Amino acid sequence: MNVSVSYRLIAQNLDRSLAITASQGPVKLESEYYLENYRNISSIDEFLADTRLFRFAMTAYGLADLAFAKGYMRKILEEGVTEPDSLANRTSDNRLREFAAAFDFESFGDLTMRREINGQPTVDRYVRQTMEVDAGEVDGEGVRLALYFERMAPKIDSAFDILADAALFKVVRTVLGLPTAFSAIDIDRQAAVLEEEIDFESFSDPVELDRFLTRFTAVWDATEVTSTDPILSLFGAGGNASPTLSLDLAMSLQSFRLGGN
Repeated sequence: MNVSVSYRLIAQNLDRSLAITASQGPVKLESEYYLENYRNISSIDEFLADTRLFRFAMTAYGLADLAFAKGYMRKILEEGVTEPDSLANRTSDNRLREFAAAFDFESFGDLTMRREINGQPTVDRYVRQTMEVDAGEVDGEGVRLALYFERMAPKIDSAFDILADAALFKVVRTVLGLPTAFSAIDIDRQAAVLEEEIDFESFSDPVELDRFLTRFTAVWDATEVTSTDPILSLFGAGGNASPTLSLDLAMSLQSFRLGGN
């Protein structure tokens, strides 16, 4: 099944997809552990000491790859987000800023884990993150990227929000047909190109966002599948080249191959 179809099936049945993920044994077990224990945490030391709970929280914010870096995360949490020059505020990684704002021990002290955001909303984030990862493993990177972009789109206010996030940038670069070498040019020039080509406000409109992601998945299929797809290869598109046939035609061909009308 191609990315266009796989993403559409998940996106149109999102609540069901999330419910299925939440009911999976490991996910359910870790969620229950978190909800049973998070209120017992009253300090940064206790938070970091409970590796299982800390890893759950990190995963919920897309930071599983940094769960081992407890020294670095301690500094992030100790400095908080109140001061403009805190480590969290100086980083270009929005995930770290969101994490520090949620688990803001610097501002709330021993009441931090009693804030509503650190209860069920954290579990919901964990389930969504897991669903996206699972979808990527089963249906391919393109599906995971589309689901991630859909989730993050309402928070995109400028070109720099995209440039600071490798996954968001990959989606945009795919849609615009920008070469890999585009990343090597001056950051301000990159931003200028994105600002000229993209209406960031449109991402808050579900219809416009759906149109954008439909284009992304179509381009992804057309460029990623052609190296192995005998139908698309007839149009002379290489595996890493921009498609040389219209996106409508590419989608029609894929629909035909899948038994569509």
